[in-house]
Amino acid sequence: MSNTLRRRQILLGASGMAGMAGLSAWPLAALAQQSGWPVKPVTTIVPFPAGGGTDAFARPLSAQFAKVTGKTMVIDNRGGAGGTLGASIAAKAQPDGYTLFMGAVHHAIAPSIYPKLDYDIEKDFIPLALLANVPQVVVINPKRVPVNNFKEFLAYAKANPGKLNYASAGQGTSHHLAGELFKQQTGTFITHIPYRGAGPALQDLISGNVDCMFDGLGSSAQHIKAGRIKALMVSGKARNPAFPDVPSAAEVGLPDYTVTTWYGLWTPKGTSAEVQARIIEDVKKSLAGDEIKSVWASNGAEIPTLTQAQYAAFVSAEVKRWAVVVKAAGVTLE
Repeated sequence: MSNTLRRRQILLGASGMAGMAGLSAWPLAALAQQSGWPVKPVTTIVPFPAGGGTDAFARPLSAQFAKVTGKTMVIDNRGGAGGTLGASIAAKAQPDGYTLFMGAVHHAIAPSIYPKLDYDIEKDFIPLALLANVPQVVVINPKRVPVNNFKEFLAYAKANPGKLNYASAGQGTSHHLAGELFKQQTGTFITHIPYRGAGPALQDLISGNVDCMFDGLGSSAQHIKAGRIKALMVSGKARNPAFPDVPSAAEVGLPDYTVTTWYGLWTPKGTSAEVQARIIEDVKKSLAGDEIKSVWASNGAEIPTLTQAQYAAFVSAEVKRWAVVVKAAGVTLE
C-alpha cells in the first residue's frame, strides 16, 4: 500500500471519528430531525365526545399541525367514564409517536376518584406539552334561572336549596369538582347531573334541560358570545381579557375559587426520546402560529410556556391538589 493511500485512510478514519463525536454532541432536537417522524398521519385520542372543551383546542391544533408537518393529525373522540376510557385506550397504544393523547385536568383528578383505573397517568404516559390553560366559568340558561348577575344567583341558590341543578362532563371531572368546590365555599346545595362529556352537557344547558354549569371557558365562550347562555363569574382573581364584563371570583367574594381547566398532550410510555423531541418541536411551532393564538385568545385561554420537565412536575402537583378536594367532597367511583 502506498504512503499516499495510507495517509488518505488515516485522514478518513479521523474524519469519521470526528463526525461521530459531533453526532453524539448534537442537541436532542437535531437528532429528532433525523427520526423521520412523522411519515404518516398521527392520531390524537381525545377522551371526550365531540363538541366539548378539549375539542375546542384539539381541532385547531390538528389543523395547524398539518400545516407545520405536512401530515394529518386525526382526532379520535373516545368519550366515557369521565375521560378515563379514552386514556386507558391511549395508554395501551404503540409507543411510536403515531398515537398521542390529549387529556385535561380531569386526568389529574381521576386517580383520586377511580380506585380501579387500569392505567397510571404519571407512570404509563410521558407528558409532552401543556397546550392551554383556561379559567372555569359559571354559566346559566337565562330562560331557566331568573337572575341577572352572580349576586342574585347566589341568593337564589341559598333560598332554594336543591332546586337548581348543574350539568358536568361526568362524575369526577373538573366540571363536577368545580361544582362541589363552589358548594363547599358558598354553603349552597345544587343537584349534580353528570353527562358523557362536556359537549352533551353544554347542549342540554343551551336547550334548557338543565340550569347551570361550571364549565371551562373554552367550550362555553362561543355560546356566551352568541347569547345562548349567560356567564356570571370566572374563577380566579382577575377578569378574563376575552370577557371583560364578567366579574372574577375574587370580585364576588370567593378569593379561593381558583379552578382552571387545562389541556395537555401525552404519548404512551416507551416512546423514544428522539420522537418525543420531534413532537414537542412541531407542537411548539403549531402553537406559535397566528391562527392558534387567535383561537386561544377568543376562548379566553393562555398558551403556557412550560418545558417538558416543568409540565411533568405540574401534572404531579395537580394530582396532589385535586386529591385534597376529592377527599373533602367525599366523591368516589368504581
